Amino acid sequence: MGRTSPPLEEKAGLGKSKSHTAFSAASASSDEEKLAAAPQEAEIVNKFAWVERVPLLSSLFRQGAVELRGIERVPEEEREPRHAWNNLLMWISINAVLTTVPIGMLAQAFFTLTLPHAIAVIIVFSAIGSATVAFIATLGPQTGLRTMVITRYSVGYVGGSIFSILNILTQLGFSVIAVILGGQTLYNISEKLPLVVGVIIVSLVTLIVCFIGYDALHYYERYAWILLLIIFCMMYGLGGKAGYDPGAQVPLEDRGVDLAGDVLSFGGIIFSSASGWAPVAADFNCRLPANTPPYRVFLLTFIGLMIPLIFVETLGAALMTITLDAYTSAYENGDAGGLIAQTLTPWGGFGKFLLVLLAFSVIANNIPNTYSAALSIQALCPWFQRIPRAIWTVVVFVIYTVAGVAGREHFSSILSNFLAVLGYWTAFFIVIVAEEHYIFRRKHGMLGGYDLTAYDSFARLPVGIAGIFAGCCGVAGAVIGMAETWYIGPVAAHIGPFGGDLGFELAAVFSGIVYPPCRYLEIKYFGR
Repeated sequence: MGRTSPPLEEKAGLGKSKSHTAFSAASASSDEEKLAAAPQEAEIVNKFAWVERVPLLSSLFRQGAVELRGIERVPEEEREPRHAWNNLLMWISINAVLTTVPIGMLAQAFFTLTLPHAIAVIIVFSAIGSATVAFIATLGPQTGLRTMVITRYSVGYVGGSIFSILNILTQLGFSVIAVILGGQTLYNISEKLPLVVGVIIVSLVTLIVCFIGYDALHYYERYAWILLLIIFCMMYGLGGKAGYDPGAQVPLEDRGVDLAGDVLSFGGIIFSSASGWAPVAADFNCRLPANTPPYRVFLLTFIGLMIPLIFVETLGAALMTITLDAYTSAYENGDAGGLIAQTLTPWGGFGKFLLVLLAFSVIANNIPNTYSAALSIQALCPWFQRIPRAIWTVVVFVIYTVAGVAGREHFSSILSNFLAVLGYWTAFFIVIVAEEHYIFRRKHGMLGGYDLTAYDSFARLPVGIAGIFAGCCGVAGAVIGMAETWYIGPVAAHIGPFGGDLGFELAAVFSGIVYPPCRYLEIKYFGR
């Protein structure tokens, strides 16, 4: 798939030329069907007749100031390689942000791990999670489809809608975390600025970029990381001056099976912080040419995730080892935002300026959440596709802003519980999509490829019984393996007094075992 090949639209026509890629489309019944499957950008506006009655929206759409395309497939002639390097730079910007720091802090705050153990867990589980995102990212250029639409080829239209609901909740959760921490940090700069106002400011800036769409997102994410990585380097230095103490947690760290439970539970959170991007990974590169080498997309995405996740989460873990009273009380009284503010306090006014920049860094993290949540709403059902993607971004903005205002005083508990549960569904989602791709859609597999003109057709997509059942089995695996403050599964209960979280591992194993035989029977019986 890394070599130059004819446009996929050509392969989707009436000709009978044989394909050498798993992503060649099956024969379409007509040229009209082919064009409807991948409409031109200028044609999409005709779907939204009611927009003509709103002069401002009509003008923005007609002039191309706002991205029109939602979940419609991108035709080959409208793709270009100009954002190819953003497979690296975008993911650095998205994760080299303020919201990544508190994830590392959880190692000591919730699991009493020493710094060396925390770093080891961060590296290993970040690598596993990043690999899953990188795999999903390779599907974007080859299909020209958004992630939630690609899932329909595994679990059918109904199953894809279920995944879309889960993804909407996931992206809203990420957004709530982002706006709370951004607002919390602004509040720590000046208590004259209410926390509610800080949350709203961060949300509004995000909305502007997401409303405009794909190109605005890529331009912002291409450069956002530069200054932020410099600031995090400064924070490493300031923390070192205050005095890191790698042995500070040694007396508190558990031993034996209890330590294993802590490692697994923290590892589940680290995995989720990376794999949580898998359900949106193809949304941001589906406009790249179909002949973009998959290995290049995989490597750039993997590296783009690993650099900031390891660098910034380790910073969070390191800051928690500082034993000075000012730092410990800052975390106790102001949560993660308080500790970050205390770290920059020695630099006075300049430190506050850096804190402002860090507060607004969460915008880079929140933009993809908002953008992809809007696309997932469109993917729920045909009726929602009649409302432009840009309008759905406004709806998403309103939901997470209200939720952020409501939950602004409970940041750490929201973060730890949300990330842990998140990993469960992303685990079986990734396994199901991967098995469909490598077993049934490979060149000599039962289906031999993807009919890219069928992405929006109930009748031509898989029935979805196998995928939905495998997902349910994945949920069962997660339930017996999860270890949360509100529930400990029977398997997890055997690992330490508070349980060791094996939720995402068992979710992946259960769905991975069940899906292939069920999908085989589904194809044999229904032929799709």
